[in-house]
Amino acid sequence: MTNLAPLWSPLQIGSTQLPNRVALAPMTRISATEDGLVTEKMISYYEAFARGGFALLITEGIYPDTAYSQGYLYQPGLATDEQAQSWATVVDVVHAARSTIFAQLMHAGSQAQGSRFVDSTIAPSAVAPKGEQLGFYRGEGPYRVPAEITREQMEEVRQGFVAAALRAKEAGFDGVEIHGANGYLLDQFLTDYLNLRTDEYGGSPQNRVRFPAEIARTVREAVGPEMTVGIRISQSKVSDHDHRWAGGAEEAEVIFSTLAGTGVDFIHTTEYKAYAPAFGDKGPSLAALAKQHSGLPVIANGHLDDPETAVSMLADGAADVVALGKAALGNRDWPDRVRKGLPLDEIDARLFAPVADVKDWELELLS
Repeated sequence: MTNLAPLWSPLQIGSTQLPNRVALAPMTRISATEDGLVTEKMISYYEAFARGGFALLITEGIYPDTAYSQGYLYQPGLATDEQAQSWATVVDVVHAARSTIFAQLMHAGSQAQGSRFVDSTIAPSAVAPKGEQLGFYRGEGPYRVPAEITREQMEEVRQGFVAAALRAKEAGFDGVEIHGANGYLLDQFLTDYLNLRTDEYGGSPQNRVRFPAEIARTVREAVGPEMTVGIRISQSKVSDHDHRWAGGAEEAEVIFSTLAGTGVDFIHTTEYKAYAPAFGDKGPSLAALAKQHSGLPVIANGHLDDPETAVSMLADGAADVVALGKAALGNRDWPDRVRKGLPLDEIDARLFAPVADVKDWELELLS
């Protein structure tokens, strides 16, 4: 039997003390009000994971501004003071259960499927994402061709992230995670075929990582050392699971070392399989590359449902924390079950049908 003790060792990330190494990964659940306010369902949803032994909860992507950032209808926001106040109740119940919680700030960019503010999208270049919108997030048909973001709009995006981070701090969140993964706006800047810019924000990996790094640095400076700040990075996207950085390990070094230089406290990598080689059939995982080139604590996400697989990431030094998504949905008390040697349940496919929102029956099982 594999020694699972590394899962239960404490860890300090920035100003946040974690009692164990198991986190809830961010998952879009589109269960807010139409105005982006937190609902009672969401409060119960997050409370269940905190009571189940997860040391850290990372929220679903929260839109930071009232311009172009919203990606999905019924997505929660931190774009207004009222929205921030609605999150405070979630923070309170999580803290009461002796867990911690980070707000994930997400600008959807060209991957936006529904917004109550605008009918158009912006991105680094006027290139639509591959694939089609996701039906279980109320999307339909191909993605729209976005307008190329202007310098003025880039500054508005930057200010939006900062304002939302400060609202998160006011609401009591322990930290913020900047969403730079999965095909959303900051990842669009990182992506060669979505970023065709000819200015200092396009072309080389050093240029493409510039805007995500500027956002990270500005947020880090704005919230101060008493709040933890990190950034999530991936190669694959919601609508393009096969994408890999063309520059391979050298591009990874540029991206992770640059982000580390912004002063953030952690990097969160997410891949289909967190433990798989980042490039080709052999070599280090993306998490391991992030660890190697940033020197920061790394959170790894992607098919780490099995406790032995999860602990291997820690034992190998590829990551410092494992983040569970679908495994957590199937087992809101995954850490407690694993610690006690209890069996794990399979995820119920009804959670994503017809829409991937929080279901009443789902909450009844938790009560």
